[in-house]
Amino acid sequence: MKKAVIISVIIAIAAGISWYMLKGKKPAITYKTAKIEKGAIVSTVTATGNLSAVTTVQVGTQVSGTIQKLYVDYNSRVKKGQTIAEIDPSLFNASVEQAQGNALNAEANLQKAKVTLADAERTLARNKKLLADGIISQGDYDVSETAQQSAKAALKAAEGSVAQTKGSLLQARTNLRYSVIRSPVDGVVISRAVDVGQTVAASFQTPTLFTIAQDLTKMQIEVSVDEADISRVKLAQKASFTVDAYPEQTFNGKVVQVRSAPVITQNVVTYVVVVNVDNADLKLKPGMTANVAIEVGRKDDVVKLPPAALRFKPKAVGDEPKSAGGSGQPGGMGKAGGPGKSGRKDKGQQVFVLKEGKPVSVPVKTGIANSTAYEMIEGALKEGDEVIVEQQGADTAKKKSGMGGSPMGRPF
Repeated sequence: MKKAVIISVIIAIAAGISWYMLKGKKPAITYKTAKIEKGAIVSTVTATGNLSAVTTVQVGTQVSGTIQKLYVDYNSRVKKGQTIAEIDPSLFNASVEQAQGNALNAEANLQKAKVTLADAERTLARNKKLLADGIISQGDYDVSETAQQSAKAALKAAEGSVAQTKGSLLQARTNLRYSVIRSPVDGVVISRAVDVGQTVAASFQTPTLFTIAQDLTKMQIEVSVDEADISRVKLAQKASFTVDAYPEQTFNGKVVQVRSAPVITQNVVTYVVVVNVDNADLKLKPGMTANVAIEVGRKDDVVKLPPAALRFKPKAVGDEPKSAGGSGQPGGMGKAGGPGKSGRKDKGQQVFVLKEGKPVSVPVKTGIANSTAYEMIEGALKEGDEVIVEQQGADTAKKKSGMGGSPMGRPF
């Protein structure tokens, strides 16, 4: 029993000594580096949009009625002028018959007015001769003259009635012709909104019956580009995109239009950019969501810096990095790239390299960039050099140094 107690005491003493020795030991600070490479950098602007046919026609009806026949369905190929639907023509035929009857009646009234005018003119001429011979009075002559003028007015009214009835007949025939719905273009039916027996009303606005895509081998994407990026988008720039239906395939397109009209949604301003797409194999369908990357800049064989190297700043307290310029203080240690707490001005972009195990700042100037690399325009670095991208151990050191409170515990 005593032996066990002695062994336990020895183990406890050894553990205490080990803890005491490790307590004041600082964890080693290590740095993770990455090699600088040369290659191509492609800068892109990303946006999303929906595919649509370049020319899409919504076919409606100008007359109301009941759909009597349908000749096409979804994905049907149609030719310009082809009949695609019919509205029940019964009422329109009746309107044509009624208009024809009114036109015939108006023609008859016109002929009657012409006969009446001819008779009035003969009577007037005869009374004029009789008045000259003193056989009739001036009053009788005036009555015949008034009758002749009245017959002239009646003839004009009959002519107007004929013109009016002809217009009504033309309207009735036009409505009858509109009861047959024809395709305005060559294309493919991508939407059908009616069925046989359905009544369509064209009283206030033209109802859409079909949507026809003129040519599905040529499509376009209307993407919404943020106002911060729109200045970099130009006509004829290359674009690539993917769709969820073919996640492993990349499709290509070209910018054909940059619209100036702003689209404001919840105080966010965007602009519509139109990208034309070749769809010869008909894989792409109207309405598909496209994730588009517009190539706004490209440079080949340039020195590429990893983004993490530009973001890196040494964190260890008291481990002030040396500067390649001899100042001993890296630029940009303050918030948001501004002056640091010491009041020194930001020295601009910089990266850090290891010299004798310590980070040393190297000023650089960058050009175009993407999510994986920045182009280095100026800087005392070359391909193969290693730059620091991450520091390990400093956070732990800070946390331990901050735990040295009173041995009696937290004060009350």
